Amino acid sequence: MIKAHAAYLEAGTIIKDPSLTLADYSPHRILPLEKWVTLINFRDNNYYFATPIYIKKKYFEYHLSPAHILKFDIDDLFYYSTRTIMKRGGHFFVADYGMQVNILNRYGIKNYAVLGRDYRFMNGDTCDYRYENIEIINRYNGVCRFQKNGKTYYRVKIHIVGNYTVGIYDTETEAAIAYNKAIDILKKAGVTKQFVPNYLEGLSPFVYADTYSRIAVSPKIKNYAP
Repeated sequence: MIKAHAAYLEAGTIIKDPSLTLADYSPHRILPLEKWVTLINFRDNNYYFATPIYIKKKYFEYHLSPAHILKFDIDDLFYYSTRTIMKRGGHFFVADYGMQVNILNRYGIKNYAVLGRDYRFMNGDTCDYRYENIEIINRYNGVCRFQKNGKTYYRVKIHIVGNYTVGIYDTETEAAIAYNKAIDILKKAGVTKQFVPNYLEGLSPFVYADTYSRIAVSPKIKNYAP
């Protein structure tokens, strides 16, 4: 009862005293960090959220802990105001329709993507999830972009028992289709592994079929025998 009353008094102080900021929070406070964030945001911005969100001028912060303050575009405010972010194995997740969903999926980044190889934070801040700060380097299954002699190429690999190189291609689209072609060849050869093909949004069936027919794949793929 005494602790509950003290929490009530602390909440009242936060609401009434504009000099109190998030920097004044410490583990010795009665209320948890999450409640400090929601109350200060309500005091300063007249919005109360169930999640620890503080609205800035052009973005908002999601306070997981004093050491983990994530930044998001205002466009994502409704999504994160109704979902709790959790941290596991160095990744951030939300519970969405009973499933744990990596927040990187909202940017088209796959669960097995590697920071620095498949995507990067352009300003170096790995807590800044604003769209303009995230660059996707490799968006398709099996495709890896690399530079050689000042030119960009795309290497395609597919994992069967080990990794097999499908080929090296001039464009990302060709590389993504080559991966799909390799899947088809392996399935016809009797490989039963469940591969996930690449979906190329906005590409017409005619262009896809033309690229698919002319694109070459490694003889090791064409002649593979399970």
